[in-house]
Amino acid sequence: MSDAQVVVVVGGGIAGLAAAAFLSGAAGGPARARVTVLEASGRVGGKLWGGEVGGVRVDLGAESVLARRPEAVELARAVGLGGELEPPTTAKAAIWTRGALRPLPGGQVMGVPGDLEALAASGVLTDEGLERARHERSTEVGEDVAVGRYVADRLGQEVVDRLVEPLLGGVYAGRAEEISLRAAVPQLLSIARDGGSLVAGVHELASRPKVVGTPVFQGLRGGLGTLPGAVAAACVRAGVDLRTDAPVDELRRTPDGWRVVTGGEVLHADAVVLAVPAPAAARLLREDAPAAATELDAVEYAGMALVTLAFRRADLAEPPSGSGFLVPPVDGRQIKASTFSSNKWGWLERSAPDAFLLRTSLGRYREEEALGLPDEELVARSLADLREAIGLTARPYDTFVSRFSAGLPQYPVGHLDRVARVRAAAGRVGKLALCGAAYDGVGIPACIGSAAAAAAAVDRLLTPATGEGSTERTMGA
Repeated sequence: MSDAQVVVVVGGGIAGLAAAAFLSGAAGGPARARVTVLEASGRVGGKLWGGEVGGVRVDLGAESVLARRPEAVELARAVGLGGELEPPTTAKAAIWTRGALRPLPGGQVMGVPGDLEALAASGVLTDEGLERARHERSTEVGEDVAVGRYVADRLGQEVVDRLVEPLLGGVYAGRAEEISLRAAVPQLLSIARDGGSLVAGVHELASRPKVVGTPVFQGLRGGLGTLPGAVAAACVRAGVDLRTDAPVDELRRTPDGWRVVTGGEVLHADAVVLAVPAPAAARLLREDAPAAATELDAVEYAGMALVTLAFRRADLAEPPSGSGFLVPPVDGRQIKASTFSSNKWGWLERSAPDAFLLRTSLGRYREEEALGLPDEELVARSLADLREAIGLTARPYDTFVSRFSAGLPQYPVGHLDRVARVRAAAGRVGKLALCGAAYDGVGIPACIGSAAAAAAAVDRLLTPATGEGSTERTMGA
């Protein structure tokens, strides 16, 4: 790609930043383009966000990445944060259900049990629910099926209500009866199509040897919210023109590229990467890719709120143990989960030994009314549930509420087909790539992988078809 090639990346969340890093050489490898990033808000990072609560630096958005999918860890290392990677101190989680905290049973995959003895020992299910799970029924699946429907048919509704819903909901803030098995848990679809026992298949999957020395999750000392800043700084050093408070007002195809209008300024780009939520992408593509816009308009989002609470350890009768707990919606509580941050992250305990920080989450798909409540009410609801769940009676000395009104895209049955149609329609327009949580997975590694694929696609579009030194090979997309 010659020095004259210009790529505009719309969106400064982790996907947009990663795409800019891959194209500019900031993440390693040669520079492939001159890149401009346009972020509508006043900061980069999107749902990766850090700040102080009670004088302690914490994550106010996402706090960890799935380390056994490598993209996020590799990007952190590429921008100089390799030495800051740190796994959780404890991953001992519980489920608050049937009036008690019960251990999350081992040997499960996204709540689907692979060890019925561990499930029985956990006490998560009633005797009736456990008996139903022991009498697994066979069922056929086609190209796709909702996770909740499939698991309920095989193992009973209670497995879905008390295990699958809280675990899957923690990832998607969605509803198991609507989330696509093919999109969200494809390894279970493979088991389903083999025609054998689901429990046995999950047991085999959960028992596979793990990569030696590789933790399941990783965070960063100082919080995962430090990652966007490090990627942005690396991009700027690589020559990226990174702009905040720069919403894109208009995007139009031209004979030789794209016309991008931001704040009255007209930019000309050889190619564009759209790394924004589906509604924003739909708005920008309405004129030149109406078919893609129509599909993107149909992508729904779940809203949620995170409530961070800072306590003085001296005020706690006894700090809670473990990493936190999940809450099945069927139990009718206000909160959906709680993370005991000071237990989970050693760096946080070391940096603030006299404080104890935890957080709760409220809201999920079609249950976003909590987002409209005052901060004080969300704090009060969180404290009421925490008192009942873990006996917490202390009052926090500081609080912070993070709201994500369109936090997580939903992946219903047929989602992957919709994504394929969006990309096909965008491809017909030419010199355009899309990436982010709406397409290839909602996790941070998935978003970075999506960005790598978008950068590779742009590289192919703008590079003569020699195959020499492609971005795809450079980035492992």
